[in-house]
Amino acid sequence: MYYSFDHERELESIVNSPSPGVPLKQFSDACSHFSNLFGVLEIAFKYVKINFVRQVDEFAKASSTTSTLQAMVEKDIEAGQAKKYESLTRKLLRLKRALEMARVLFEEIIATQPDSSLKDAVFKAYSQVLAPHHGHALQESASSGFVFLPSRAELLLMINETEETAKVHMQSYVTASKSVTEYLDKFYQSKNLDIDFP
Repeated sequence: MYYSFDHERELESIVNSPSPGVPLKQFSDACSHFSNLFGVLEIAFKYVKINFVRQVDEFAKASSTTSTLQAMVEKDIEAGQAKKYESLTRKLLRLKRALEMARVLFEEIIATQPDSSLKDAVFKAYSQVLAPHHGHALQESASSGFVFLPSRAELLLMINETEETAKVHMQSYVTASKSVTEYLDKFYQSKNLDIDFP
């Protein structure tokens, strides 16, 4: 496959463990590999990819001084920075949403027929996860890019998959990523942080 989901499965094992300290470097590495997906959909999600890559780079740099995602957020809280727009805590929410959008997209592909529209699946994923946190200009930019998306068959060729193998790999990601993002939601709520921050 174009992208291996081994990193997400490893993170799933960590968050489901009795002591789920998520290594910041491991998380940034997983996200870095995953940015390939937004490359495939770049015409529609150029802004998302640019910000995704930039934020992943910031997390990679932060990992040299901070061991886990939890420690990173707690450091922001102690410094009174957690609710500020450019804080790593807020950026983690944006990364999480990008991963959630991919999950909804994969769920839609798994649930629909091979001749179904990729554009419809992407639109549903974007509308459900990212659009509520984007201003009008960004929503318009994404919508105008949808017409340039590849067909479902073209996407499978680009990622070197068949319908059958793609659905197996996508289901693996869906299961693993859901555990990770749900854990992050609960962690934020335990720190009285709003998970709906833009």
